[in-house]
Amino acid sequence: MLKIFSTQISGLFKKMMEKEAFEMEDAGRLLAQAAVGDGSVFVHGFGEMQGVAAEALEGEEPFPKAKRYEDGAAISREDRFLLFSRHSNDSEAVKLAKQLQKQDIPFVAVSTAVPSEEESLLELADVHIDLRIQRGLIPDETGNRYGYPTLIAALFAYYGIKFTLVEIIQEYENED
Repeated sequence: MLKIFSTQISGLFKKMMEKEAFEMEDAGRLLAQAAVGDGSVFVHGFGEMQGVAAEALEGEEPFPKAKRYEDGAAISREDRFLLFSRHSNDSEAVKLAKQLQKQDIPFVAVSTAVPSEEESLLELADVHIDLRIQRGLIPDETGNRYGYPTLIAALFAYYGIKFTLVEIIQEYENED
């Protein structure tokens, strides 16, 4: 099973590189506005996606100028947000996205795009990165699928964004 899962994950990463590379670069540029300026980058994950926020804030190589978002935190127009949720229609994520949009705070959202009658992160986010995980990756004998690696895919997207951001910061610092 692990070999099948590994093959499927590799395919997922390849698809994300092909289909989401521009969005990851756009996300890095958007977040760089805060990272090279006076703002902060608030990183927030919903549900299991709190794991990405933990990596960004407490990992071996923290995300530049990252802060943990808490309800009611003071935010300014110089700040940017990086939101992670399993699906683009997650009600808590959409609620925060609407607040950010109302306050004119640009943000990046990372989630699997799902059809929705209501507003979703797809429309609300300045940049949306699709995790492209519609179902589990491993088939079982009864035709069902399991192995739903949203956190792994979100970490892959996180690193794509982070690597772009670090490059921008280095270029900015070399200009001074």
